[in-house]
Amino acid sequence: MKEYIIATNNKHKVEEIQDALGKNIRLITLKELGLREDIPETADTLKGNALEKAKYIYEKFNKPCFADDTGLEVEALDNRPGVYSARYAGEGCSFDDNIDKLLDEMEGKTNRKACFKTVICLIENNKEYYFEGKCEGSILTERYGKGGFGYDPIFIPKGYGESFAEMSLEEKNKISHRGLAVNKLVKYILNN
Repeated sequence: MKEYIIATNNKHKVEEIQDALGKNIRLITLKELGLREDIPETADTLKGNALEKAKYIYEKFNKPCFADDTGLEVEALDNRPGVYSARYAGEGCSFDDNIDKLLDEMEGKTNRKACFKTVICLIENNKEYYFEGKCEGSILTERYGKGGFGYDPIFIPKGYGESFAEMSLEEKNKISHRGLAVNKLVKYILNN
């Protein structure tokens, strides 16, 4: 069985990605490796952050690993929060804090267009590979659903009648930014 280190402490993300990878590939979490420190994320692009995190883990453990970075881009907010999505309301903020800030900033705006983007950087045999996914949609005026994480309760994908937080994990993974990027990663891993 192939093993890859996944450079995240976000258990929701690990569950989503493991679900998409299936049973033939095992993810090794940072928790399993005893790594509790924060991995640097100082780049100003999703691709840069994904590379920075993957490199950090690869250099520390010298095993195939991958990292992702995801951002929500809201058209009416000049594509904010973008690369700062996870800490939009400040360091140490919660998902709810980020949603509250975003909804406050969207108050009264009629253009609700947004998109989620994910970039995954895989490092294997000293080579870097990138896989990207994008999901178009819009920002709701309030939270809907209890599933998912992050901005899922206020993001409705284009062509759908429910938020990411109202969808099953399986349904979300078929259309989400991360699901699309992970599918590209999985195809690469299974074919190589």
